[in-house]
Amino acid sequence: MILFIKLFLAHLLGDFIWQPNSWVTDKEAKKHKSIYLYIHVLLHGVLAAILAGEISFIPYAVLIAVTHGIIDLIKLNFQKKKTKRTWFVVDQAAHILILIGVVLIYENKTIINFWQDNAFWILLTGILLITKPTSIFIKTIISIWAPESKNSHQDNSLIAAGNYIGILERLFVFGFIITGHFEAIGFLLAAKSIFRFGDLKEAKDRKLTEYVMIGTLISFGIAILAGLLVQALLLQLP
Repeated sequence: MILFIKLFLAHLLGDFIWQPNSWVTDKEAKKHKSIYLYIHVLLHGVLAAILAGEISFIPYAVLIAVTHGIIDLIKLNFQKKKTKRTWFVVDQAAHILILIGVVLIYENKTIINFWQDNAFWILLTGILLITKPTSIFIKTIISIWAPESKNSHQDNSLIAAGNYIGILERLFVFGFIITGHFEAIGFLLAAKSIFRFGDLKEAKDRKLTEYVMIGTLISFGIAILAGLLVQALLLQLP
């Protein structure tokens, strides 16, 4: 695990801390002809080798550098202005998967250990439950009370912001319960209430206020129940 942490640190340093915006701009403009692409790749290899701290890891550091360059080249050649966010996520996920693969190979381990770990499956199921499935469930339940806004076309809210906020708040609540920090749930609920208060007060719509309260309480309730259930199942494991 410590090797992965070191390699992830090397990745953070190389991809974010020590990569100026001028490098990024030059790579996007010149792609494989950019000298900064190769400096960037070399930096990742050097950082991985230094932080790993073992001479025997040097070939793996070279592998990390080469695969990093290939992934970056694919992103640079296929991403468009509208798909930058998607390619950023894919790019980072690919880099992290490569690091995991290198660690497993170097330490002569297999990913099968995760598949045989009951705690992994319980946590994964709990986390997935409180994301999109819960959002769909809440939307279905409270749709009969959805207020009809006369100014819906003038709404300045971000697209699907409410859905993402709900997922994030449930993940926070779930994490607080699993780690035993129940008091933090109250602060999270209070913080959301404060931010929502201004919007609801300005709207002067009682139905909208009740609608938001019902959705919030259902969201928090499901997250709390899921967290408690997962915690109970984890405690029962041998």
